Amino acid sequence: MPKRTDLHSVMIIGSGPIVIGQACEFDYSGTQACKALREEGYRTVLVNSNPATIM
Repeated sequence: MPKRTDLHSVMIIGSGPIVIGQACEFDYSGTQACKALREEGYRTVLVNSNPATIM
């Protein structure tokens, strides 16, 4: 798929509050998505409403 040149920023919506002890997989996937998009040159914004998470 060709890279779109009209997009400069991407918002990633996190998983939000989950049962204690089960959020780390979702946090990891969100941070990996941010990392991959930044490497492609996009500005990333991660929104996650989980108060127990530091991303």
